[in-house]
Amino acid sequence: MSDRTKRSTIYFDPQLHEALRLKAAHAKRSISDLVNDAVRAQLAEDQADLEAFEVRESEPTMSYEELLNDLKAHGKL
Repeated sequence: MSDRTKRSTIYFDPQLHEALRLKAAHAKRSISDLVNDAVRAQLAEDQADLEAFEVRESEPTMSYEELLNDLKAHGKL
């Protein structure tokens, strides 16, 4: 491990830990590497979601009541 890593305690469900341990062994990687990759992927997905929200921020909004009324007016309800 490099000097730039931080240590943390994570509590896994026993079955998840077993699956993760087996996956790490099969992939010849450490559990830490797999967990770091999974966290990075989740954070990247969060960043993409935030960017999508930003892009759509200026779109018009409609209340639930307005949506129902629109559906009814167009014969969808």
